[in-house]
Amino acid sequence: MKRALVVLWLTAAPLAQPQSFRPGIPKTWDQAALASIEVPHPNPDYSPVAVSPEYYYRVPIRPIYKTYPVYAPGREPADYMEWLRKQEPQVIFDPAKLHSEGDWIKGGELVFDAPFGFDFVFSLAEVRSAAWFEHVRPPVTKDGVMPFASYVIRQKGKIELGTFACAMCHTRVLPDGAAIKGAQGNFPIDRANAFGFRHAPPQVVRYIYRTLSGAPWLRPDPADLANTLSSEEIAAKFDAIPPGVVVRHRSSLDNPTAIPDLIGIKDRRYLDRTGLVLHRGIGDMMRYAALNNEMDFLSKFGDFIPSGQNFRTLPEPATQLRYSDEQLYALSLYLYSLKPPPNPNKASTSTRRGEKLFSESCAGCHTPPFYSNNKLVPALGFTSPASHRTKYDVLPGVIDTDAGLTMNTRRGTGYYKVPSLLGVWYRGPFEHSGSVATLEDWFDPNRLRDDYVPTGFKGIGGKTRAVKGHEFGLRLPPDDKKALIAFLNTL
Repeated sequence: MKRALVVLWLTAAPLAQPQSFRPGIPKTWDQAALASIEVPHPNPDYSPVAVSPEYYYRVPIRPIYKTYPVYAPGREPADYMEWLRKQEPQVIFDPAKLHSEGDWIKGGELVFDAPFGFDFVFSLAEVRSAAWFEHVRPPVTKDGVMPFASYVIRQKGKIELGTFACAMCHTRVLPDGAAIKGAQGNFPIDRANAFGFRHAPPQVVRYIYRTLSGAPWLRPDPADLANTLSSEEIAAKFDAIPPGVVVRHRSSLDNPTAIPDLIGIKDRRYLDRTGLVLHRGIGDMMRYAALNNEMDFLSKFGDFIPSGQNFRTLPEPATQLRYSDEQLYALSLYLYSLKPPPNPNKASTSTRRGEKLFSESCAGCHTPPFYSNNKLVPALGFTSPASHRTKYDVLPGVIDTDAGLTMNTRRGTGYYKVPSLLGVWYRGPFEHSGSVATLEDWFDPNRLRDDYVPTGFKGIGGKTRAVKGHEFGLRLPPDDKKALIAFLNTL
């Protein structure tokens, strides 16, 4: 009888249904959050003021189209381009179809891979030419794919080259041909820029460079560098920027930035080498993504608007594109979900010795488990205002490293953040401008000498310069230094 009652109850009661994921999507363009998201510029009068929410939400939303891989010469499947011309345009991001957290993360990967430039800076014709590949030398995967750009069909029969997806800067191809999404990328972005600059009118190149690097309140304005140079001379300077480093907007040819590794970004309190953006939760991650894709070019630095008409007047919102709050939320969930690749470096007697050295002398700033204390360090020449001591996590003292990026660009704050050391085995080059290629180079005491030849970014005007700062470890005995590096490579 009891068994019959149980069967009756099981057949009569409705089965529990899995609960749909209910995303709590913050408003991206929240005026109060935007007003406090950045650490001020060393000259706070020129800290950026973002466009208003009224302007932002009048900007049309960017559709996310299906993309197709770009192959290196000789690696493309037969009749691939003919096949692409037959494909229908497909908009592939639809928040109504995202029911679980996993769905949203997969949707975020689509946003990560989606380009927002089309035949911009480098073109379809260029990536299909052997000359472009020979000059740029992009790494390709074991399948022959160049994963830093993609083909896009927005109109049937028309193939476009998609560029400037998140994936362009934040994909790394390892020596074995594996691709790591979210890592410090190794696409030679500025060599690709240089290839196009050689064929562009000088005034166009100078306009692009002013948009990227202009800071007219600084003396000299970083963008003035291009005023007396030919397109070839400008291109030659971009050619000298190594993979993993980029003349990112708000930086300059004198002071480029090492591309950040996004794996583990959820645990970082400050974003950017200069600790530019506070990361207080997923809403800030969404704002940071929106700013770094296009909206930062519309911010006002004093009376300078990088993408403004005559650098002074905002363009009409209808002429711009933006990501939706749903797209940015999905992208942020995806970035938070990223995991490092399997580490081939295993524990050994040497690494355990290195770990002991690290614990005794490094862990105060590079604190486990994140291997960063998530604090800011004032740069040489910057006096931290008293208000910053309560508002931000600032270490006492200054760091004796080159202050150019944080003092002489519009990306400046007067600080550098304490970087995480997780994943150094697959990253590089190192230092805020990527001046050294390897950890061995970082621990070489010769880098403090003025006749040192940097193994990463060398700088304009010569091949020798000192790479100063962070002198711990430079005078360790050789065996201790090897042990420390061996341990760091296990992180």
